[in-house]
Amino acid sequence: MTVLIAGCGDLGTEVGLRFAAAGHDVVGLRRSPEKLPAGIHGMFADISASVPELPGDVDIVVVAVAADSSTEEAYRAAYLNGVKNVLDALERQAIEPRRILFVSSTAVYKDSGGAVVDESTPTEPTRFSGKVLVEAEELLFSRTRGTSSESISLRLGGIYGPGRTRLIDQVRSGKAVIPAQPRHTNRVHRDDAAAMIVHLTTMEAAPESVYVGVDDLAAEMGDVMRFLAAELHCPEPPTAAPGDASDAGPGDKRCSNERLRATGFQPTFPTYKEGYRALLAGEGVRHP
Repeated sequence: MTVLIAGCGDLGTEVGLRFAAAGHDVVGLRRSPEKLPAGIHGMFADISASVPELPGDVDIVVVAVAADSSTEEAYRAAYLNGVKNVLDALERQAIEPRRILFVSSTAVYKDSGGAVVDESTPTEPTRFSGKVLVEAEELLFSRTRGTSSESISLRLGGIYGPGRTRLIDQVRSGKAVIPAQPRHTNRVHRDDAAAMIVHLTTMEAAPESVYVGVDDLAAEMGDVMRFLAAELHCPEPPTAAPGDASDAGPGDKRCSNERLRATGFQPTFPTYKEGYRALLAGEGVRHP
């Protein structure tokens, strides 16, 4: 098959390498295609700003863009314009891929007060990031309705992995602070996120339109920090005073991967412990 990765950064590159290893032809669109490794045919494209030229025989499309900054303008350029321009390109060239997967985020859900969140939970984001992602999802579904393309939104939790060591660095430096109020963290290792994308776009069964992409355990942030401190042989981080500025955060929810698991997907890193131990052992590389 021919696989198109629109937005071939760290995650997209890992996805592309996995498709290439399985024997597929992979085309990666990005603004710096020269950085892509062998196995991925790089093409220059800025899908946030223009409609790209695509290869004519695309079977699978993965839209894995990232915003340049944490502003609403940057989010709209990356996610909304990115999806629109890829769909415009497919339409212009009369290409109907078998499957199109959009990498979304659990940011589409509001704080649930620690309750379990899954694909049936209404998307009621309170921040612009989640609102833009919901718009991008709806655009994808509305534009592909009535076509032969099966569209999927994969709502990933917080990605960690090679080169994504912010929490490790905070614990190691003594700057980490455990929230006063218990707060769950919904994570996914980059390699598992890439494996989810390959799995959902190639599995034999017809996919659902939405999947939550997280590991098996929505862990409390304090537990994660204490675990890292023990692994790093560092002092345990202090706990914030109630109402302290350092206790502000993105709310509390526990995301479930039950629907994804029901498709037969099995994560390599089912919890943060396996994932962070691999990171601390120096396993894996961050793609430029």
